[in-house]
Amino acid sequence: MSDTSYLDWPFFEDHHRALARDLDAWCHANLPAIVDAEGAHDNVDDTCRTLVKVMGDAGWLRYAVPKAYGGVHENLDVRSLALIRETLGRHSGLADFAFAMQGLGSGAISTFGSHELKQAYLPDVASGKKIAAFALSETDAGSDVAAMQTWLERAGDGFVANGSKTWISNGGIADFYTLFARNGKDGKKLSAVVVDKDCDGFSIADRIDVIAPHPLGTLSFDECKIAADRQIGNDDEGMKIALGTLDIFRTTVGAAALGFARRALDEATERAVNRQMFGATLSDLPIAQERLAEMALDVDASALLVYRSAWVKDVKKTRVTREAAMAKLYATDQAQLVIDKAVQLFGGLGVTKGVKVEELYREIRALRIYEGASEVQKIVIARQHLQDNMK
Repeated sequence: MSDTSYLDWPFFEDHHRALARDLDAWCHANLPAIVDAEGAHDNVDDTCRTLVKVMGDAGWLRYAVPKAYGGVHENLDVRSLALIRETLGRHSGLADFAFAMQGLGSGAISTFGSHELKQAYLPDVASGKKIAAFALSETDAGSDVAAMQTWLERAGDGFVANGSKTWISNGGIADFYTLFARNGKDGKKLSAVVVDKDCDGFSIADRIDVIAPHPLGTLSFDECKIAADRQIGNDDEGMKIALGTLDIFRTTVGAAALGFARRALDEATERAVNRQMFGATLSDLPIAQERLAEMALDVDASALLVYRSAWVKDVKKTRVTREAAMAKLYATDQAQLVIDKAVQLFGGLGVTKGVKVEELYREIRALRIYEGASEVQKIVIARQHLQDNMK
């Protein structure tokens, strides 16, 4: 049983506490039949489609869009998003992925899109009828967004896009992609548009296999035709839109890592209490107690940073560039360490396929890279710190 005492922290309101408990119960009742079914991780496309559908039917995806378009809250509530990702992450990395991409993939529309654009996409995101994706990264422009080469130009009554994107989550199964590209082939600024999967000139160039299977792909844009009403915001606002979207969802990456770490601590604790060795249990050994103490400390410290960031965004309604970077950096890096210690406490069983801590070991690694690698978060934190102290 995971520790839930953090729900009594002052960061949360009663509806947040109810959300966490209700979702946890739903996960216990519904997720094993999907994510633990034979072949579920061998065909992640179908598994993710199923997860999006069942989460839409159950109403959980309503937290990923604003109330006016089928959501729960007037605006995206980061504490709710973080609690959902932590809870889903504790149960299933694939379920967390499916939920997260509905929010991130449509987040720019929710925050910066016109009413017409929101109405065209967000209700179907909330119901699970449409799968969303966020197309930002390129081969030579991952964390360095300014280095991207994909470009847009106006053509007739719309746009034409050329270039490619890679490492795109839901690449190959999404119904639409939020695309960020240079405004003009030689442009220095970015614009954002929505590309439907059936747009002329759009294709999936490749699918990518990674150590923790997820739908991932490379997108190709070859004179891809996009209607003018699919633009998000105005010309040259793409960087602001991308960073504003990440400002909301980066905190939730830390929350997912927190869920992975909390599950690893639960698994390690159960193993330590029940594993007999040297005439006692593993938990009787001082070295095992030391490891469990370190893991518990890192879990709580991560939770404080994650929910501090979410609270500041929701309540203070300010930019949380520094807070979100700290939350993502610390929670993902420490989750890697927590999970590694859990694997060590399991011994040889810990690296055996089918054991939960082995799955977590593979799942956590990507979180230290996507939505800004750990090294980039340190740059963000340092720059913000210097800026705040040079006023």
